[in-house]
Parts: sequence; C-alpha cells; structure tokens
Amino acid sequence: MQIDQIETFLAVASYGGFHRAAQALRLSQPAVSARIQMLEESLGAKLFIRTKTQVTLSLAGKALRPHAENLLRAVSVARQAVHEQQPADASGVLSIAAGLSISTYLLPDILKKYQSLHPAVKVSVRSGNSLQVLKMVLDGEVDLGLARSLQHPEVETQSLRDDPLLFVGHPRHPATSRRKLKLRDVESLPVIFYDRGSSDWTLTNGLFRRAGLLPNVVLEVEGIEACKRMVLRRLGLAFLPQLAVTRELDSGKLRAMQITDAEPLHRSLDVIRSRRKPLEKTTQRFLDLLRSATRAR
Repeated sequence: MQIDQIETFLAVASYGGFHRAAQALRLSQPAVSARIQMLEESLGAKLFIRTKTQVTLSLAGKALRPHAENLLRAVSVARQAVHEQQPADASGVLSIAAGLSISTYLLPDILKKYQSLHPAVKVSVRSGNSLQVLKMVLDGEVDLGLARSLQHPEVETQSLRDDPLLFVGHPRHPATSRRKLKLRDVESLPVIFYDRGSSDWTLTNGLFRRAGLLPNVVLEVEGIEACKRMVLRRLGLAFLPQLAVTRELDSGKLRAMQITDAEPLHRSLDVIRSRRKPLEKTTQRFLDLLRSATRAR
C-alpha cells in the first residue's frame, strides 16, 4: 500500500469515476486504473463496483475510505513535524492564490494587519477562479489557496466560515419593502446575474430551475462588484455573496430579503494547502490570523 495509491483511491471515490479522477490528478486513465489494481491486489479485495454508467465503492472500499483519509492526514502531520525542526526565519515569502471576490473583500484588511506584524515578509497574491486556485496550489506555485467549497485528495481543506448568497436590493427599490418573499414572487422581479458559468451563477440559476421557474434577468455583468454597483443604482436585485455586501448591509445601503420557500444558497469559504508541502512559519502565522479574522466577521 503506497501513498499515491491511497490518493488515487480517494480521488476515484470523490469524483465517482476513473476518468474524472485522472483529470483531477493530472494522470492518464490507465495510470489511475493501474494504481487501483495494485492497491486491490495488496489488500486482497475489490474496492469499487463498476457498471456501464457509474463507479461506486464496494463494502471493502467503504471500510477503507475513512482510514485512507486518516492516513493522508497522518502523512501531512509527519511532514510538518519534521519541517518544524528547521530553524525559524522571521523573514521570507508568503504566496497566496484567492478567488477574485476573496481578494477584493476579505484579504486587504487581513494583509494590512499581517504586514504590520511581519514587515520583513514579502507577500504575493494571485487571483483566479476556484479551479485556477486549486491548480496553483497543486503545482506548488503558492503556499495557500482561498476559494469556495474545494475538495481534492492532494490538498487539505479547512472551512473558515459560511459565505451564503443573499438576495439583496436597494432600500428604495419597491421589492425591498417586503422582507420575506416566495420564490414565485422573485421570479417576476428584475434580477441581475453575473459571471455566467461560475459557481455563483450555477447556484442561482439552479434555485429557479429546480422550482420550474424562470428568473427575470434584466442585466448580466462580468463580476460581483459590477453587479453590486448596478443594484446600488436600483437597476435590479441580485444574489450576492455575504462577504461582498456586509458593509452595505450594515450601513443600510442595501437590504437583504428572505426567500421563505427555498433552501438558502450556502457555500463555504475554504483555505486549501498541499498535503505534500509543509507549512512555513510565515504561512502558519498568516493562517492563524486568517482564522481569527474570519471568526470575527
């Protein structure tokens, strides 16, 4: 039983197939199949049930999964323990990849405090969508990734806080006079969408699609900030991340409405790091500050 076999097993289990696991691990599909075959042979049991339409865990695979996850955590802890015996350095480099909205609305205040505490550390921030953030972490280009709801067998994921999509509008928009709405009421209201194809767009679209409704989309814009500015000018209402509208809600510039007959659009704000790369002291200090700051928000 080898670590790369365990990682591959978890990838197939998580993605529900050999092809998608191969894409996530950036391996060929035959290489993934070979690793699983060797793992099955070493354990003397079949780990997956394969049909024409799906791949599911066998009873043996279900029994192995929690132990496999614990093994990868233990390996990561062991690497960290060895690394921490190296001399500490007050200076260094901290590299972060983050989703655009996280870079815009969360990082500035946290980085300002971090740099005041650790002025000798050079900080680098790169932005991208969730998959780009994941790739930068996997490729070792950055120390930490900040994105939403990311899972991968080669990274350790920690959820920092919930960041739901809130239905908001300008206080003077007629719709905001009602704090509680039915989804069918929302269907007729002017809605602004952003980032077509993004996870936010998919979540919002899916909310209406599952109910058999069609939203009245009056505008589509490129990003969250553009969408928020349109809402502030009373051009429509929008589903926006809580992180992006906290200040406007607190100051009364925007008002949130509750949709009583639909599930809240929840997403987690996650920090990810490679299981193979131990945390530097500079990164650990930033991570501690990040956790403290997100708990306070």
